[in-house]
Amino acid sequence: MKKQQLVLVGSGVALLCLIFFFGKTIPPKKNPGPVAAAASPKEISFTAILEASKKQLTPAQQAQVAQLETAVVRGDVKEQQIKVYKQLAGFWRDTAHLLLPFGYYMAEAAKLENSQKSLTFAAQFFLEGIRRQDNPGLQRWMGIEAKELFEKALQIAPDNDSLKIGLGSCYLLGGISDSPMEGIMKIREVAERDPENMYAQFMLGLGGMVSGQFDKATERLLKVVHHQPDNLEAIMMLAEAYERQNDKASAVKWYKEGKKHIHNAEVVKEIDERIILLGNK
Repeated sequence: MKKQQLVLVGSGVALLCLIFFFGKTIPPKKNPGPVAAAASPKEISFTAILEASKKQLTPAQQAQVAQLETAVVRGDVKEQQIKVYKQLAGFWRDTAHLLLPFGYYMAEAAKLENSQKSLTFAAQFFLEGIRRQDNPGLQRWMGIEAKELFEKALQIAPDNDSLKIGLGSCYLLGGISDSPMEGIMKIREVAERDPENMYAQFMLGLGGMVSGQFDKATERLLKVVHHQPDNLEAIMMLAEAYERQNDKASAVKWYKEGKKHIHNAEVVKEIDERIILLGNK
């Protein structure tokens, strides 16, 4: 692998780790227009991710990982492989504090276990990771991983709406399809059948933000905050949707509402600065 690509993947691995542990709730400082169509991201393999991750380990930790990897190859019984995959996942999470390899090995164990619970947990991990990752190549890799896990879970529970929404969200957010509408249609199917499904409404709101249809995003997100008044993410996204429509009064209203649910002084300060800026426009 080229050094430049390795550095890029490595920074994405570290960034995802930091965001997962410390969160990402600060609203945007700028007011960009609708999202433009982006070029297809370069493919990133787990081999590349693993190589970048190992470079962040000490020699002793690298030896520990190598021993576990050898145990996976030698394990000729499914239960043995599941055990070692979970040990690898635990190492990357608890010792190395790097979550991409953790997610991969957790997913490999889940595929072998083939239970709805383990498959869903692993799929949701990757889906949440997509939204916290700025590297398009890593987003696509996580989207592909999540899609496979959701599809396997749906084979076990084909009528599970949450799994259907999760699968649609992979297409919407993971860059695994040339058309985000492919994902939106899967989610809309659930929302039209069950308008009270707030997970579907939220993801459709997010879909509106991604596609630059901020009026539609507003409509969906208002439903969510009406039913879930403590949903901070929906509140902040609604404020941003109004801001992008140049509805300053509504944006300020919802930024102020979001402040009520935030106890981080630095984040509150950024929101206050955003509110002042909107008032001066």
